[in-house]
Amino acid sequence: MAYTTVHMVRHGQVDNPQHLLYERLPGFHLSAKGRRMARATADYMASQPDMASAVAIFSSPLERTRETAQPILEAINHSRDEGDKLVLQTDRRIIEAGNNFRGTRIGHGDGALWRRGNWRLVLNLWKPSWGESYRSIARRVGQFVYEKVDQYPGQNLIVVSHESPIWSFRHLLETGHAEHNMLLRHTDLASVTSFTFETGSHELVNISYASPAAQAD
Repeated sequence: MAYTTVHMVRHGQVDNPQHLLYERLPGFHLSAKGRRMARATADYMASQPDMASAVAIFSSPLERTRETAQPILEAINHSRDEGDKLVLQTDRRIIEAGNNFRGTRIGHGDGALWRRGNWRLVLNLWKPSWGESYRSIARRVGQFVYEKVDQYPGQNLIVVSHESPIWSFRHLLETGHAEHNMLLRHTDLASVTSFTFETGSHELVNISYASPAAQAD
């Protein structure tokens, strides 16, 4: 029996001094701390035989995920022969959730989310009415994951994505529904959530979690 493991990494801390809800907006890069987080996670993954043996690495097309993926790619490729080195691939199915609040600012003052009356849309944290549903997010992530499980049977894959896609997919697998309280997610910045599936049946075998960048300063 072959098993395929997909290691899903959340991006590191973003440089966002204006506290904007950036969602899918371009131009948001990792902060200095976020870059240290990415390197800590890269070092951790390179030290784990299963992760270091990954045969492919993917990220969402946004800057913060690609910048998190780059040191991971470099660490994984460091000791490989030229012909075995990985190349970063992007896929929109693992992009951040769609959010109608993008560009607004958390807090008070001009441009603040609450000044527009949007607070009415966040009364139910389990069923976000402010953008893409958790079910839709989990569905597109699942489509991507199962496609790659079939494409790379018995292998390890690395996927750099965002908190909502990773947690919505995990919650669906663990509970049977993607809806959840966004305040109760367990997905640290630059953390690694690993999903192991039985190839062919797509049956979930195991979920493991690590937060190697938790102590990054």
